[in-house]
Amino acid sequence: MPTSPATTGNSSSSGTPQAPPAILLELVDEHGNTIGTAEKLAAHQAPGQLHRAFSVFLFDELGRLLVQRRALGKYHSPGVWSNTCCGHPYPGEAPFAAAARRTQEELGISPSLLAEAGTVRYNHPDPSSGLVEQEYNHLFVGLVQAPLRPDPEEVGETAFVTPKELADRHAQAPFSAWFMTVLDAARPAIRELTGPSGGW
Repeated sequence: MPTSPATTGNSSSSGTPQAPPAILLELVDEHGNTIGTAEKLAAHQAPGQLHRAFSVFLFDELGRLLVQRRALGKYHSPGVWSNTCCGHPYPGEAPFAAAARRTQEELGISPSLLAEAGTVRYNHPDPSSGLVEQEYNHLFVGLVQAPLRPDPEEVGETAFVTPKELADRHAQAPFSAWFMTVLDAARPAIRELTGPSGGW
């Protein structure tokens, strides 16, 4: 899942190019308590280190879920469909703040409503890359009412889908390894948000 550097700058005072700054994730125990940090790629290499993450599910006024196809340049799960937005908080950053930040960075929107929807812990290997998602994931649901302005380096395509359209798309196109786990965990909050007629 995407995140942003914990530090900025990639050259020394002499102008000599340096390696990009390390992107750190927050490591947690099985109860979600912070126990340290790890570099992002290292945390995802098998067998994976349990770290904090978030997943966002935004809906339009018709109760359709906004899904995105991850850009082909992504290091992890490129070109597959997934939920509205997902990523990792900076070490010490509140998951809610991280969710709002990354939604703006990836899709160019600020949700008109964003609410906590619980947590889920999972272990999902990605067969194509060999990377492993060992995550303690904070879930959020909300509404989107503004036009999307996706960052092409993050997002290849977007779509608003009904439950049936999602099921059809899921049967035909590749989705992220974690998608159904986070969707199922968020369903109670999604149903509360969209109402019984939404079909979620």
